[in-house]
Amino acid sequence: MIRQLGPVRCEVVVADITTLSLDAIVNAANASLLGGGGVDGAIHRAAGPQLLAECRALNGCATGDAKITGGYLLPARHVIHAVGPVWRGGANGEDAALASCYRRAIELCQGNGLASVAFSAISTGVYGFPPQRAAGIAVAATIEALAAAPALRRVVFCCFSDVSAGLHQAELGRVGTCAG
Repeated sequence: MIRQLGPVRCEVVVADITTLSLDAIVNAANASLLGGGGVDGAIHRAAGPQLLAECRALNGCATGDAKITGGYLLPARHVIHAVGPVWRGGANGEDAALASCYRRAIELCQGNGLASVAFSAISTGVYGFPPQRAAGIAVAATIEALAAAPALRRVVFCCFSDVSAGLHQAELGRVGTCAG
């Protein structure tokens, strides 16, 4: 699904995020930023050892925040490492922390003059965030943040499964715009 309403094109794809040729991809990172399993491990493997070296110098990242590095061997020029929350039942600030990841990533795109970004489904893997709830937060927080990011022209929600893509498509269809 592709939405072109206003200045930003939003789309949902099922793909390997490490293959996307955009200004940035958003890694569902852990707080150490030193790699891990799932999409985090895949991004670190595909980017090569220079990514790990740069991440070591960043001294980690707090939950709900994000930091940017080079993309090295990836087709994307940058990696934005967003640290999502571990799901603990929903009463421990998980929604706010997840929304913050998406807003911070958009802020980093704007601050670095990036025009395109792809998001992984942050926190929905081993961190256990309910996928439907996460998709709603991802789309809403992204659209909210786009109002302050005129440099950004393309947003991709890169999903690991058809089910995840369907959830993101439904949310994007429900809100109806990526213009912010």
